[in-house]
Amino acid sequence: MARRTSGGGTPATVALTRAGISYEVRAYEHDPRRTSPALSRSRSDRVEGYGLEAAQALGVEPARVFKTLLASLDGTLVVGIVPVSGQLDLKALARALDGSKAVMADVAAAERATGYVAGGISPVGQKRPHRTVLDASALDHGTILVSGGRRGLDIELAPQDLVAITGAVIATIRR
Repeated sequence: MARRTSGGGTPATVALTRAGISYEVRAYEHDPRRTSPALSRSRSDRVEGYGLEAAQALGVEPARVFKTLLASLDGTLVVGIVPVSGQLDLKALARALDGSKAVMADVAAAERATGYVAGGISPVGQKRPHRTVLDASALDHGTILVSGGRRGLDIELAPQDLVAITGAVIATIRR
């Protein structure tokens, strides 16, 4: 996979390039009329609509497209990365990081902590590093796609490279 950058890339692409990690930028036309799922759904599903949009637009099976979700684990923000076809299991996330209780982070807090907008939060290039867990299903694929730092932009890379740059723990955290 060739490394692709464009002038003035996102913090995610800049971080990957600096780390010497191969990735491919996968851009698609984001439909601004598309919104996140209804507020009546759980917060762990909110960004799923954007992830499924990416999978459809890029012609990729949803099991290979991963969403980045922030949770508060015992008062500290952490990141869970799960396929867009599933949901984040907060109890499993807490167990994976030896915590006691995880709850979904407030959207505004997640945006402030990462420097990205909801629906475009990348696990790479966040304002400051957060403890991260990548769902074990990522290892079933040669490459996976995660947000590149904005809606309409995904990054395709090897799951092992995502683990390397984020320091992620691998665990089953989806349901």
